[in-house]
Amino acid sequence: MHELPRLGLIWVYLAASPLLGLTLTLCAYVLAFAIYTRCKFSPLANPVAIAIALVSAVLLLSGMSYSDYFAGAQFVHFLLGPATVALAIPLARQLPRLRSSFLPLLCGLLAGSATAIVSAVVITLLLGGSYQMAVSIGPKSATTPIAMGVAEKLGGLPALTAVLVISTGIFGAISARFLFNRLRIDSPEVRGFALGVASHGIGTARAFQVNPEMGAFAGLGMGLNGVLTAFLAPWLIPVFAALLTR
Repeated sequence: MHELPRLGLIWVYLAASPLLGLTLTLCAYVLAFAIYTRCKFSPLANPVAIAIALVSAVLLLSGMSYSDYFAGAQFVHFLLGPATVALAIPLARQLPRLRSSFLPLLCGLLAGSATAIVSAVVITLLLGGSYQMAVSIGPKSATTPIAMGVAEKLGGLPALTAVLVISTGIFGAISARFLFNRLRIDSPEVRGFALGVASHGIGTARAFQVNPEMGAFAGLGMGLNGVLTAFLAPWLIPVFAALLTR
């Protein structure tokens, strides 16, 4: 019983400082990863999805605004840049394989990137979605900053795009192993590259948990697809949107 007042004092202190967002983010992920470990690293217990749910629940129950939360969480957000650059280290160790697989990887990148954009736009419009919604969902397989920038430039909703990007990454990380097994795809290079192209950073994190080699190719797929999406989306989305809205 004596611990309750102490916990209350800690909460009051943290709530008045940016440390709350940082503490909440780290604690949520530690708890989520513990659950992930107890579930024997099952993709269904994705730690990112669990951490998002925990943070969202705390924000709703406490009445804290997202801007107040992000004032502290931005320190973790800043580390996304260095973490992405650090992916070059395991990738450099795979340079001999990259050289020998250049053409297959290029074909896979073009097919995967174009399919992700076109299928999202076509399905959205055929189901009665607006052009703005189609633009927002089109670049969903790119990393969040690139996808939001593309959506904003084309008249979409960056906030909606961010949600769709995260959802795409979580879904890919959860379903990838089942799909690869059903398709009898065993190569870690192919698995990793496909996961990186389709599910960006969250898929890449999942790939590193499975196999360092798979993670290296996932990082390559994530980076290349982000760049290619920035070039293809502004061309493909208006063309297919125009064809389907005539």
